[in-house]
Amino acid sequence: MSIPDYSIPECHGEVCITCSDTAVQVTVVRLLGDGLAVVDTGQGTEEVSVALVPAAVGDTILVHAKEAIAVVPR
Repeated sequence: MSIPDYSIPECHGEVCITCSDTAVQVTVVRLLGDGLAVVDTGQGTEEVSVALVPAAVGDTILVHAKEAIAVVPR
């Protein structure tokens, strides 16, 4: 039985979650508490974590993997 080599990430399709995913800009619509917010993606709404950034309603934030990573300056 051989041991799989996990040192090289395996990427499929156009986006690789581990090596080339990009952040997207969204707008905060509502803060939910517990570090969560509802955001407008331009194609609907989603719930994301804003625990790492000082986001407020109306802010544009960068989100990667459902985690806000920055507030875009106005």
